Amino acid sequence: MKWIDVNDISISLSEKHPEVDPKKIRFVDLHNLVIGLEGFDDDHHRGGEKVLEAIQAAWIDEAE
Repeated sequence: MKWIDVNDISISLSEKHPEVDPKKIRFVDLHNLVIGLEGFDDDHHRGGEKVLEAIQAAWIDEAE
């Protein structure tokens, strides 16, 4: 997965971390969860605020 795979990332986060409330997660923690996903293979420094916002929004949708 790459940072642009927002939907795949949000699905993986929802499956791997069902105990986490995506509405309350800090971006630093979200970044760490994303780079820790199995199959994630992208430059860790490219995960900026805009992409993290998109991932968080998709994760919230996935969780509902």
